[in-house]
Amino acid sequence: MLRHTAPYIEKESTVTVMTLREAIEGQEYIIRQIETDDEELDAFLFSLGCYSGETITVVSHLKGCCVVSIKDGRYSIDNQLAEAILI
Repeated sequence: MLRHTAPYIEKESTVTVMTLREAIEGQEYIIRQIETDDEELDAFLFSLGCYSGETITVVSHLKGCCVVSIKDGRYSIDNQLAEAILI
């Protein structure tokens, strides 16, 4: 007995990468990458818990900054830095 099966078609994985500034308020995201050239800034963000693989939520977008929740803390991040955090 022959069985006819549809050919297996692999779907392309489409991952949308955006900056933290473009994030929707109240939605949880995973930090993909942080693009800064400043080692001190990288170390500071790491001390806040802001690093690749960590979850982050934008609480609100304000003029000139984003209020974010990382782990159990809330922080205000200016828009220039929010552009460097890819989610």
